[in-house]
Amino acid sequence: MTTAAIVALVVRYGLVLLFLPFSALDKIFGFDHAVKQAQSMFKPRPIAVAMILIGLFVEVVCTLGVVTGVADRACAFVIAGYCAATAILYKQFWAQGDFCSDPDGKGRTLLWDFLKNLSLGAGLLLIVVGTDGTGLAAFLHAPFASSRPYGVPHDRSIG
Repeated sequence: MTTAAIVALVVRYGLVLLFLPFSALDKIFGFDHAVKQAQSMFKPRPIAVAMILIGLFVEVVCTLGVVTGVADRACAFVIAGYCAATAILYKQFWAQGDFCSDPDGKGRTLLWDFLKNLSLGAGLLLIVVGTDGTGLAAFLHAPFASSRPYGVPHDRSIG
């Protein structure tokens, strides 16, 4: 493995480290707590459980896709959407009522969490489109293809 490939691996894993292992394990070992948190947005328990299971799927499968390079653009796109959705659903700084009045208030804290979620999602979109935007055409043409982040050439005979 080349130095460039090792750097790409470390950077990609750094982008998704939050999800696998940490958030995924937190959902597994604290499943009831995660469901209760999900019930703040999805009241019926079965729907909250389904949302947690979908989140767990995204955090494990899509993270592995980003790190391994298997359908990495599609996986990064899904995780970016997941980051935006969780920001909107769970980081509602605007709903706290103390955003402008209390610098130590919950609204201000949630604003930073909201922005972190969006920033992480934007970082993942760099895998989708590339740093210069040229990857967008490749993603639109073949969304489940690998971007070949580790320099492994594409075997045209495989498809």
